[in-house]
Amino acid sequence: MSTFPNNEVRRWLAGVGAIAAAVNAQTPLPELLDLIARTACELTGYEGSGVLLTDDAGERLLISGSHGITTEYIERVNERHTIELGSGPLADGPSSRAFRDAEPVPIADILADPSFEPWAKVATDHGWRAIVAVPLVIAGEPVGTLNCYRRQVHEFGDDELALLATVANQAGTALQSARLIRSLTEQSSMLEQAEDIHRELTAVALRAGGMQGVTEALARLLSRPVLVTDDSGGVAANARYDGVLLAPEEGSATPPGDDIGEDAATGRVCAPVLLGREVVARLWLPGRLAELTELQRRALEHAAVVCALEVLRRRTAVDVEWRLRGDLLTDLLSETSSAASVAARAVPLGHDLTRAHTVLLAAPDGPADANRMRLVLGAAQTVADRCEPRPLVTTWGEHVIVLWPAASTATGASDAAAEIRTAGRRALAGKTVTVAIGHRCEEVDSVRSAVRTARGALELARLHGADRTVALPDLGVYGLLLQLNDPRELVRFTEHTLRPLREYDERKKATLVSTLRVYLDQGMSVARAAGELYVHPNTVALRLKKVEELVDISIQQPEALLRLKVALMAEDVLGTGVPGAIA
Repeated sequence: MSTFPNNEVRRWLAGVGAIAAAVNAQTPLPELLDLIARTACELTGYEGSGVLLTDDAGERLLISGSHGITTEYIERVNERHTIELGSGPLADGPSSRAFRDAEPVPIADILADPSFEPWAKVATDHGWRAIVAVPLVIAGEPVGTLNCYRRQVHEFGDDELALLATVANQAGTALQSARLIRSLTEQSSMLEQAEDIHRELTAVALRAGGMQGVTEALARLLSRPVLVTDDSGGVAANARYDGVLLAPEEGSATPPGDDIGEDAATGRVCAPVLLGREVVARLWLPGRLAELTELQRRALEHAAVVCALEVLRRRTAVDVEWRLRGDLLTDLLSETSSAASVAARAVPLGHDLTRAHTVLLAAPDGPADANRMRLVLGAAQTVADRCEPRPLVTTWGEHVIVLWPAASTATGASDAAAEIRTAGRRALAGKTVTVAIGHRCEEVDSVRSAVRTARGALELARLHGADRTVALPDLGVYGLLLQLNDPRELVRFTEHTLRPLREYDERKKATLVSTLRVYLDQGMSVARAAGELYVHPNTVALRLKKVEELVDISIQQPEALLRLKVALMAEDVLGTGVPGAIA
């Protein structure tokens, strides 16, 4: 499961390393641009690529480097169909828009997109049918675009665009580095050190040192502690230097934007870790941005790229594992699957389904789009990662399911539910999560019905309010109706409802339960109940008031009366009238 992600990391690092090596070798700019175009094709599998840069006046984009594109095509575009940055038909194409808006612009079929009409014939003459333009940015300013071409109609997916943006980010970094090297040729020692930085950070990634290893290497290179926070503000890695460790709460203050900058509140330097345009993590270090040398800034940028690849590797591995867990749960909930077979398949994933588990269901309050579900899933996994034995966490429709092992060394199911809500709120930037605590399943065969019951409990709970942790007994009669197929739940419901009254009767030698029975049997008439019990009506009223206080209900509410009535009826049927019958 981890071989593919590691191979992907090696392939990407090789491409990034080739570009970095060319920059450090002071490769002439045309050759460097051709290398960037070739690397883009090799990493993406596209048939052609071009690097477009602005002319000296900043009015046009010219194809300045290429791979897989003929010289004739380049000349026709640059000389007769020049891509302009001002206004008019030649300024409305994908390259101009990507440059202006700093966003990738994909065109699945150039013949079907009117904005590409000025270049449609020259493109089709050379066999191109699809194009995507990705902005090249240096120090926050657009300098050109990286264009990739396909010979077939092609829909560019979000993952493709994210990876292309990562290539473009590295290309922009390479171009910026090339400019600096060419303007500071006297600093040959800096080039040697930059190669050492690249070699050291790359070596950490290739030996699977993870984000912590990259952070420790960067701390040594910068001679200061380094903290990495994930996209929800949690600590992803932390490396001390000279005995000093950067406190997480200092590093997780309000961050700057998507470029290296300073956090004014803490006086920390912050570098974003980007996958495409998504900030997936942040690197923090003490000090001011002006204090960093150019070499240190490059080390920080390179570390951010390596961290981005590590996040990509982790995401790929986690996605595969979550898909396997999802398949596992689907089979577990199937009426035709063997529970024993599913339990055996869970073992390689680190889950022992033969032990008792409590079912937890979580869902974001409000619309449950794919991104919010992923964030809640990640929050639940973060909580589960602290637990041994390992809980099973996956999704089922618009719900996150957690099978929480009994006798967990970390925390119980109720506390786990509270932690999932807290982690979910943090991941959702303040939006809330509701969690339902379902049955404790002694056998894997009972998980199927327990999950469905918990789902009903969750949906009922959300009808009456958000941001809650709800257990089945909390739903009263509704919770009871969800689980009538299990008589033991009737016992639990009865005890949950009547225990406060029985304990009071035992302690005070009172008769609240019997008074309540008579009151309900007499049609909720205080006068008739008093006559039946041979007491004054005020005595019955006082006893009923005490019932309301102990059970925390109002007898005037129909649902409360129904709850008490069902509890007493269930007690008669099940013979649970002895206090303490339920452990």
